[in-house]
Amino acid sequence: MDSDRSGVLTEVSVQEPKANPRGKAVAGAAPPPVVISTKATTTSNPKGGWRRGFAIFDLVLRLCGIAVALAATAIMGTTQQTLPFFTQFFQFQAQYNDLPTFTFFVIANAIASGYLVLSLPFSIICIVRPHLRGLRILLIILDTLMIGLAMAAAASAATIADLAQNGNSNANWAPICQQFDDFCQSITEAVQSSFAVAVIFILLVVFSSLALRRN
Repeated sequence: MDSDRSGVLTEVSVQEPKANPRGKAVAGAAPPPVVISTKATTTSNPKGGWRRGFAIFDLVLRLCGIAVALAATAIMGTTQQTLPFFTQFFQFQAQYNDLPTFTFFVIANAIASGYLVLSLPFSIICIVRPHLRGLRILLIILDTLMIGLAMAAAASAATIADLAQNGNSNANWAPICQQFDDFCQSITEAVQSSFAVAVIFILLVVFSSLALRRN
């Protein structure tokens, strides 16, 4: 019985020649028939299925991350409110670019959404070829960097949002959300979306690490 690398087993059976009762071969007997039978056997690799499943889930998470990151960028980037009363010399208006923290927030989430879009082809390659380790390791490294960027943007914006909501009595900073309520509401929604982006990146790193561990 022979076996090749493609998983096909070849079975060769040879029928022994008949002998007469006295132990002598029968003269003029036909040569023994040779029977060759091939049996195709399929080898299953359950680990390959697990890796492909992780890769598909990775792609779904990246699509969700793109939507959430773009939402955070759009909400913060369009946040502004002008109070209905103003004087001849003063107009009470609040915009996201009044604070460098919110400007950094918009840039960071735009970078995160752009990275997720560019990483989609690599995620699809991992689905087609789930045994690739180098590409998955590269995605883990880049996703980890994006975790730091998204968390930094969300945490810094959350600090300013809390200050706008509650103020700081020690620094004599009064809360402004009582007047700019729509502005503060939009900031809160954008910050929540940015934290969701960071969670998605964490899940991407976790599932990619599990896929590597099963290799």
